[in-house]
Amino acid sequence: MLNRQTNRRVIAALALAATLGMTCEMARAHDESKYPDFSGQWFRTYGGNPRYDPTKPIRKQEAPLTPEYQARFEASIKDQDEGGHGLDRGYTCLPQGMPRQMSGVSKFEFLISPKVTHMLFERTEMPPRRIYTDGRDWPQTEETWFVGDSIGKWLDTDSDGRYDTLEVETRNLRGPRVWDQSGMPMGDDNNTVIKERISLDKSDPGTLRVEMTTTDSSLTRPWTVIKTFKRQATVWWTEDNCPEGQAHVTIGKEVYFSSGDGTIMPMKKGQPAPDLKYFKRD
Repeated sequence: MLNRQTNRRVIAALALAATLGMTCEMARAHDESKYPDFSGQWFRTYGGNPRYDPTKPIRKQEAPLTPEYQARFEASIKDQDEGGHGLDRGYTCLPQGMPRQMSGVSKFEFLISPKVTHMLFERTEMPPRRIYTDGRDWPQTEETWFVGDSIGKWLDTDSDGRYDTLEVETRNLRGPRVWDQSGMPMGDDNNTVIKERISLDKSDPGTLRVEMTTTDSSLTRPWTVIKTFKRQATVWWTEDNCPEGQAHVTIGKEVYFSSGDGTIMPMKKGQPAPDLKYFKRD
């Protein structure tokens, strides 16, 4: 009887030790002190329209576009000046995708865990970003996503034993995409590669710096910019549903506007009416 009781105690002690060991290991794995304080709500620091390069106006980004894509951009601007949307499909409420959704279109927050860092955005047409930091390789797939696949790595750049920079690379982006609401187009081949270095400003922990370099077939060279965001002192999330109150009606290649009296209005001067061949006319 004594031996059985002893064995039970030993087994119980071993089980307890294993449980405590797992608990300690989990605690170490989720040690928040190892990571920078990205908590809170982040919003863009500059005024005007959200854009890739915040230091330049939206229509004068001076992007290193190839002649073909420069011509497409100019055609988009011309269509917008005539009352259309150009190449910007934001009115459809489709996800805006990367890198556009990192231009401060929406407030966002970070959720950090050892294997993946999530970025959650306030607006519904901004899907969550999942930045995997578990050492995985790129997925062997031809599937694409509006936010792409993101693989990251935490860096301790000043060797103080604490991470301070999140280095991210994003691929497998779905098109067609534009840089901003001007309709400046991105490459048709979906071979865009975006590299980011995300860190707090060393002199102001309330400022987030994102150094972004985009390589895209619409460009003659990689395009690097610095984006800055401020931490919101009081976090306040609102509900922003893009489809709510949607008044645009797309028929074929034309976009019309649904008026208050329930009829379809043209969006620009001289716009042709929809084809009514399937409707009986009086």
